[in-house]
Amino acid sequence: MNYWLVKQEPTSYSFDTFRSEKKTDWTGVRNYQARNNLRAMSKGDKVLYYHSGDERAVVGLAKVTKTAFPDPTDENWVAVELEAGKRLRKPVTLSEIKANPKLANIALVRLSRLSVVPLTEAEFDEILAMSETK
Repeated sequence: MNYWLVKQEPTSYSFDTFRSEKKTDWTGVRNYQARNNLRAMSKGDKVLYYHSGDERAVVGLAKVTKTAFPDPTDENWVAVELEAGKRLRKPVTLSEIKANPKLANIALVRLSRLSVVPLTEAEFDEILAMSETK
């Protein structure tokens, strides 16, 4: 199993909207490294949902339910299907992540421009612990 973090502006597609729709095709990724991360996703992989923009916090959980397929918005790129999970009890802010020495090498900070980044199991678990949700 692999672990991922996906980023989205809450004004474009909030976690609450995602939860109300239950599933979504994660489309519109137009960065080669992020595309490669989408291609590396496997069914059942766990995903953290991060609100970018002004909020800058991990707010919820998701999982991969369908592996890479041609992005319907541009078939030269790929998409995956994600299923919404539960909202974290307490959002974990970017500043909290940066302040945590256990997350010193997290891709969210090192590769801040990417909308899809890999996480280690330890990083995933640490963020869940920070949110008081497991």
